[in-house]
Amino acid sequence: MSTHAVWFPSEHYQKQTRLYDWMKSLGFTNYNDFHEKSIDHIEWFWDEAVKQLGVEWFQPYERTIDLSYGMKYPKWFINGKLNVTYNAVDKWAETPHMANETALIWESDDGETLHLSYNELKKQVDQTASAFYELGIRQGDIIAIYLPMIPETLYTMLAASKIGAIFTPAFSGYKSEAIATRIQASQAKILVTADGYKRRGKTHDMMQEAEAAVASCPSIEKIIVVERLSKSLELEPSRHVTWTHMLQEASQEVFTEHMNAEDPFMIIYTSGTTGKPKGAVHTHSGFPIKACFDAGIIMDVKQKDTLFWYTDMGWMMGPFLVYGGLMNGATIVMFEGTPDYPKPNRIWDIVERHHVTHLGISPTLIRSLMNHGTKWVNQHNLTSLKAIGATGEPFNPEPWMWLFREVGQSKVPIINFSGGTEISGGMLGNVLIKPIGPITFNAALPGMDVHIYNDQGHAVCNEVGELVLVKPWVGMTNGFYQENNRYEQTYWSRFPDTWVHGDWAIVDEEGFYTITGRSDDTLNVAGKRIGPAEIESVFTQHPSVLEAGVIGIPHHVKGETPIAFIVLNDASSNVTRKEELMKHAVNMLGKALAPSNLFFVSDLPKTRNAKVMRRAMKAAFLNKDSGDLSALENSEVLQQIQSYGQTATNE
Repeated sequence: MSTHAVWFPSEHYQKQTRLYDWMKSLGFTNYNDFHEKSIDHIEWFWDEAVKQLGVEWFQPYERTIDLSYGMKYPKWFINGKLNVTYNAVDKWAETPHMANETALIWESDDGETLHLSYNELKKQVDQTASAFYELGIRQGDIIAIYLPMIPETLYTMLAASKIGAIFTPAFSGYKSEAIATRIQASQAKILVTADGYKRRGKTHDMMQEAEAAVASCPSIEKIIVVERLSKSLELEPSRHVTWTHMLQEASQEVFTEHMNAEDPFMIIYTSGTTGKPKGAVHTHSGFPIKACFDAGIIMDVKQKDTLFWYTDMGWMMGPFLVYGGLMNGATIVMFEGTPDYPKPNRIWDIVERHHVTHLGISPTLIRSLMNHGTKWVNQHNLTSLKAIGATGEPFNPEPWMWLFREVGQSKVPIINFSGGTEISGGMLGNVLIKPIGPITFNAALPGMDVHIYNDQGHAVCNEVGELVLVKPWVGMTNGFYQENNRYEQTYWSRFPDTWVHGDWAIVDEEGFYTITGRSDDTLNVAGKRIGPAEIESVFTQHPSVLEAGVIGIPHHVKGETPIAFIVLNDASSNVTRKEELMKHAVNMLGKALAPSNLFFVSDLPKTRNAKVMRRAMKAAFLNKDSGDLSALENSEVLQQIQSYGQTATNE
């Protein structure tokens, strides 16, 4: 697939990257040789990685890994002691040439900004940590975070880790039931929330949802309320404390706990296909180091760079932004608002004004912004950009090329990046020392022993199969919180000692990977497997289509047949458009794989970080239980899909 590449790094460019420089110092100039060594000798590799990243230890580790408990539960950095907050903030604040470098740029929905140096961030974190300690929070206690993307969210995360507590972040758009489910699962002692947040120029109340959630969560002893909207709050002193009042009780003298490498610092919940959310347990030496590695070595984030990922702290790319940026000594941008408010140029405006070097987006976001046209991009000088990261779902070619040509001017590499919350970062990505093509991944990442397995558990090439890992890695979740049976069933039950990730993928003989979709989304049409993204790409190539979502439904002959949900650029002439689009699909896919029906919808069901929830679409159409929908932002769309399903059943 290198013949399809559109970005080619010059020899000079390659030699400027952190990856090449590190490889060369270890005696390698060829990536494939380096990757092979990294997976054949994982103990050597991760030992070299933490040295290269400059991770500082209060007590050096004696061994890199202990597999006494098996592949499912590796123990890392034996007898080593460290603290993630020391590595993300304190060490830079204590370094003379770094102390006054910008650590955080925050921008609100209405354009208010805050800049903090590493020294200033350390003072805020220390004061917050001291206040937490005064409230009785101790090592191992769990703090639930239900906050928008504001500076206090960052202070809370870093302060909790500093004193050895564990934080569990919840998506800021959750309703009370979703918040309660996560608090009940974690048995959090403290909830940190806000009186509300601003979004699209409107204020949104958070206290009502927080209070309703806590009503069914007896583990919560205190609610800390950030006065984001600065409105008068009626609080019960025995149960609540405002952020301002809490800080008044604090000093800046606080001890940084020396944590064991395997001590947890974060429990982050992901939605399960069925049932309650899964709590991925991440340690001080896991998620932060993997995020630091992927941002620094793969994306080439370094000191004086600025990393901005459009995300929420309740999704894994929020913590990834924090640790991937700060542990590399870079500046991070946190943004409270939305990418198209007050105008569709908001993201590009942020990139220009804050001199963003590394921008992180999702394919759905680009499809949406692309629809507004290039004039909003062309208004801005985006020459600060060095790389664009893309994650969350598979890309299709047209929006990828639009991003590459219009935003990156065919010069900025797009780093497709695929992994997950339980991975702590990426399995597959685009390394900057190899050519990059649309939608594909040019490499399995260093230290990640990736294969594509067929149904018999054999590695295959040029054939769609399950994406798997067969060696442990730093950042691998330390089970699910108090649910290790579920963890083992989810990832380890298909093949012996093999992590089955749940993605369908294909790799060619040159080592280029393509993810075709989630394996639980993949269609099997008359014995032929096809990913929904492949069919969706066919529709989005048509000029009248803004977005497309494809699911499979039972079929009495084929076993399964695709149907499509289409969001049009212009909703007029639906009948004519339907015939036209059905013919287009047949011409592009052939009659056997083309959808048997399509339906026009006002939107596709998505999470706030723009993931399309095909599982919810399928359940709604078939009138079945949709499982956990707490992350869904526009659930009203499912009613339209459900009505289509009922009509189809009655026909």
